[in-house]
Amino acid sequence: MLSIVATPLGNLDDLSPRARGVLAEADVIAAEDTRVSRKLLPPRDSPPRWMALHEHNEARAVEQLIELLAAGTDVALVSDAGTPLISDPGYRLVDRAHEAGIRVSPVPGPCAAIAALSAAGLPSDRFCFEGFLAAKAGQRRKRLASLARERATLIFYVPARDLHAVLSDAADALGGNRLAAVGRELTKRFETVRRDRLEALATWVASDPDQQRGEAVVLIAGAAHDASSTELDTTLLARELAAELPPARAARVLAKVGGMDRREAFALVESVRGD
Repeated sequence: MLSIVATPLGNLDDLSPRARGVLAEADVIAAEDTRVSRKLLPPRDSPPRWMALHEHNEARAVEQLIELLAAGTDVALVSDAGTPLISDPGYRLVDRAHEAGIRVSPVPGPCAAIAALSAAGLPSDRFCFEGFLAAKAGQRRKRLASLARERATLIFYVPARDLHAVLSDAADALGGNRLAAVGRELTKRFETVRRDRLEALATWVASDPDQQRGEAVVLIAGAAHDASSTELDTTLLARELAAELPPARAARVLAKVGGMDRREAFALVESVRGD
């Protein structure tokens, strides 16, 4: 059997009794970083076989693990923290296990996205988990702009060193008054959970270097639903903006209001000016 074992985000007391039992009995433990995961291992009569499974060796490690599972070996998969596969390696292993007819069993527990959502005070009936945004500013802003009309609560994993940049870009793309929350270093000694408008959160993070350390989850309320509104006619908007503003300024406004990439907006503005 392949067991997918959730492990603590920081507070080791969050390791469930069931997870502790599975780790105490598994023949093999596949871990993102074996040095980190060894700290969770309860006392055993004999040590397990440890195998590394991370983004750089996943293809090779998966085949080895499938061979072991097919031979009757029990394997437990863990990540450095939280639930495996949630923006962590493991998907290929689970996919191959199903293809090989091997039983896969979840051992649920901590997940940073769900923990943050539970404490954020934002709508939780529908949410859109986006994982990590692109590190490059242009790609990050383009993705955020594409989510401007998403009505579900948005959830992102963010290295705290990038918090200010992400919050500032989100404020530009989605509007500075959009309600949002930051959950940083969840379950750890310096845990922070704060809800405010995007613009205010960006200012707060910029003013406090401590908020730029560790790992964070950023949650952003979905776009407001106006039952009387109709789909935005971007071509009509581009035409009106082009008539009143210089092309570059018109494109900037169109990109922000229409949730478009800046280059796409500029091309549309140039097109309607030509017409």
